[in-house]
Amino acid sequence: MTQLRGHRHFWPITVAVTTIAVTMGTFPAYAGWVGRFHGTPPVTSAADPAGAVVDESKPHTHDDPATKNAVSRAPQTDDTADPTSFTEAMAHTTGVTAQRAERDPTLVPTASPASRTSAPKDRYAMAGGCYGLRSKRTGGWVVATDTGYAATSPSSTTATPFHFQATDLGVYLLFGPGKTFVRNAGSGTVTSDPEPSTATEWTIKASGTSFLLRNGSTGLTTGDGGTLTTGSAATFALKRLTGCETWPEVAVGVTGNPFKGASTFQEVRGYLDAHTHGMAFEFLGGDVHCGRPWHPYGVAYALKDCPDHELTGGSGALLENVLKPGTPVDPHDTVGWPTFKDWPAPDSLTHEGTYYKWLERSWRGGQRILVNLLVENNQLCMIYPIKHNSCDDMDAIRLQAQDMRKLERYVDAQSGGPGKGWYRIVTDPFQARKVINQGKLAVVMGIETSAVFGCSDKLGAAQCSKESIEAQLDEVHALGVRQMELVNKFDNALSGVAGDTGTAAPLINAANFLETGSFWDMRTCAAGTDPEVSDRQQLALPSAVPEQDALFGAIAGLYIPIKLPLYASGPHCNAKGLTTLGDHTIEQMAERKMIFDPDHMSVKARQASLDLSEKLDYPGVVSSHSWSTPDAYPRIYRLGGVIAPYAGDSAGFVEKWRKHLGWADPRYYFGFGFGADINGLGAQGSPRGADAAHKVTYPFKGLGGVTVRQQVSGQRTYDINVDGVAHYGLYPDWVEDLRKQGGQAIADDMARGSEAYLGMWERAVGVTNDACRDARAIKKERVIRGLRKGASVKDVLLEAGQPHARLGTTFTYCARSAKGKKVTRKVRFTSTGKVAKIV
Repeated sequence: MTQLRGHRHFWPITVAVTTIAVTMGTFPAYAGWVGRFHGTPPVTSAADPAGAVVDESKPHTHDDPATKNAVSRAPQTDDTADPTSFTEAMAHTTGVTAQRAERDPTLVPTASPASRTSAPKDRYAMAGGCYGLRSKRTGGWVVATDTGYAATSPSSTTATPFHFQATDLGVYLLFGPGKTFVRNAGSGTVTSDPEPSTATEWTIKASGTSFLLRNGSTGLTTGDGGTLTTGSAATFALKRLTGCETWPEVAVGVTGNPFKGASTFQEVRGYLDAHTHGMAFEFLGGDVHCGRPWHPYGVAYALKDCPDHELTGGSGALLENVLKPGTPVDPHDTVGWPTFKDWPAPDSLTHEGTYYKWLERSWRGGQRILVNLLVENNQLCMIYPIKHNSCDDMDAIRLQAQDMRKLERYVDAQSGGPGKGWYRIVTDPFQARKVINQGKLAVVMGIETSAVFGCSDKLGAAQCSKESIEAQLDEVHALGVRQMELVNKFDNALSGVAGDTGTAAPLINAANFLETGSFWDMRTCAAGTDPEVSDRQQLALPSAVPEQDALFGAIAGLYIPIKLPLYASGPHCNAKGLTTLGDHTIEQMAERKMIFDPDHMSVKARQASLDLSEKLDYPGVVSSHSWSTPDAYPRIYRLGGVIAPYAGDSAGFVEKWRKHLGWADPRYYFGFGFGADINGLGAQGSPRGADAAHKVTYPFKGLGGVTVRQQVSGQRTYDINVDGVAHYGLYPDWVEDLRKQGGQAIADDMARGSEAYLGMWERAVGVTNDACRDARAIKKERVIRGLRKGASVKDVLLEAGQPHARLGTTFTYCARSAKGKKVTRKVRFTSTGKVAKIV
């Protein structure tokens, strides 16, 4: 046994066997307890796919339409009282319709990449190209030999072509004949190798019009007879060739140049995803999630299954199998690239869904804002036995923030140099607007963890202070974080949580106990409470059984290590609300112009947080993935915030959109986003079927006039109709599916999502609202006329507020004349964004 412990497969095998055994032992006991106390479910909790209360006596899955496609992930009933009256809803819907009818900004295609020159112009320009090398020392061209390489060919026509695959900025794999790599084998020897490694990565530096290639502390040079060796780096000239081996990669499947704005400061178009976890390969210790969004050595290394999955044919994938329909020991095909037989898939929740080429497809298909949330759950991380990362939430935040910068760098490396990539991390709305109008993807960094800033609550004692919160807010702000939730799965020192439901709830509640020393304090909501304005329903005693201590009662016969609480009948509301420290955190976020997301909070906490936001008159609020209750949505819109419901299935999302039209506040620009929650253990949209009415047909025209064809990953071709949103690259197809069902109106509102988010963000940093829509924001005409010639766009926005229209280089404002009349004035800018004229 001691010898086996040292084997690299010991822990994967142990976890696979143990988790299967625990699952088979625990879940039947739990199911038996459910059956004993719940028998026949009461009529009031009969499941209804259209939105009735979820039957908590039945297993809950992340792919259940009753939760995935609901307007809120709170319990849903058909007779819930809508906080908006019919008259108000009609006025709101009419206002949105009027906005859609207004003139759209002009979109133009970005310029095509410049053709490759015969010789690279700099150390970044050879990325993805095919080149031969000529030794300046011998004058010969490099060719492959039986033992390595030699600079002996007299002509480039017989030179060996190498594909230069960037692993980082200015660092390359030289991919040659037979799919081999040029390798520094040590002791001055250069050989070919079928596998990439650090010994095959060559850092290139310019030397005049030629280049130096180094690996570690040694350089590529030539020895006797022109043989390639290592030593003091010699200069090599590069010339473009043909005939290179094809580098394996995922296809994008979108043709046509991405669109950009007619100016860098005009109104934008593009889809908004306000909630995704692109760096989740690092969370829960780094060994639960299988695959990663990029790898220096390419797709074959990035899209691999986990070792414990591979060793058991998928049966050891406990978390994967519990979170999707099936059994805890349900096997799956563990081969990723190039076959992708079983994953990625809408319900394959522990496999990578945001590979960078899939992200690129979504961007090319029309997406322009991606909010990437840094994620961790320290207790679940500590429980899981395989890990190589710290379980501390702040350590995870720091690591994943670094990963985002690395991915930005990697995309730059593939795109020809620093700043040239399409993946751009942004930290304010002005920068984001410029990035989008350049035709790129604006990436916002956010946070979703259970014990952010170490603010756990141990038996009522906060593990953080106002001072520590402020210091860590400063730290994450410096990292680039601009959007944040206060809670996720556990109560903490800032707020109570909404909880979870179904079969996962007792396990998460037990973890809440491990983290805080107490279970969720779920009590029957006050009499008269709207059932939809409640927290997640917990397993409760039937009325025939005498109630014990509702929170800490023991349950006989429940064979799990921690005795779970026994709750009174629902609907349930967490008694824990927003704490004084939570109040302080929101105030400090507003002071730093950070966007607050009230999702996952208990109803009591969320209502208090919105009370505070209204008191502060702070519009920087977004509900990013349907973990708020419907009472909150109209309040968020009235604040000037934005809502991006959980994406889910296309048909369910269309219904969410229709509901939100009646809540939208016509005083603010309206656009609609989505929260994919991909890589966050959230199921993606299921397929409607090959024979569904109004199905997507390929190819189709995407936003900005691009052509979207079926996506191909290795040997797998995806079709949204039969595969659903199997991976992130299928979101343009999903939006087209929305259009097929909801008409052009929903497609228009989705295209306006990025502008709505930027408008909210501008208001959060101090720009007043559009006075043409909102009379409260109107300024005197002399303020507009008094704008300084040469002032920047940012200065104009902060002084004059948001214009009603920003088309090309012209802003249109409503103002109040000296005589009290409402007048319209235009501010014209130069192409570089300086005030030129006011008319």
